[in-house]
Amino acid sequence: MRCPFCYAEETRVIDSRLADEGDAVRRRRECLACQERFTTFEHAELRLPQIIKSDGRREPFNEGKLRGGLQRALEKRPVDAGQIDAIVAFVRRSLLGSGEREIPSREIGEWIMDQLRRLDKVAYVRFASVYRSFQDLNAFREEVERLEGENSSPAAGKP
Repeated sequence: MRCPFCYAEETRVIDSRLADEGDAVRRRRECLACQERFTTFEHAELRLPQIIKSDGRREPFNEGKLRGGLQRALEKRPVDAGQIDAIVAFVRRSLLGSGEREIPSREIGEWIMDQLRRLDKVAYVRFASVYRSFQDLNAFREEVERLEGENSSPAAGKP
């Protein structure tokens, strides 16, 4: 590993531990030339399925795009970055676990909405409004009423 400070090629590992719920290895390193310390993360390079968009286009999974959409939906909501990371990790694990080479974006959207519904109802409605292309106030109203119906059902308060 090349030192990010002096670009020397000789570094040593000081400490290693699991990170990202066991999906990565965090390594603390020290440059043998300048003695600066830095952290690296090692991830397995796995092939994620291609995403089939609603118009039929195919594109690689873009974690940054997912994270951006979640951050917009959760803006000014009482949700911390760790919870966003957990949803991103869930989607990533679901994609890998699907065993498919291609997966419709609609399916990913449903996974995300299910996670947001549990985490924050306002963020869920925000995300759903864009994802399902709500055209008017009635679409919002219907979705909110459906959520309220879920919360008032006898099984809603049970884990």
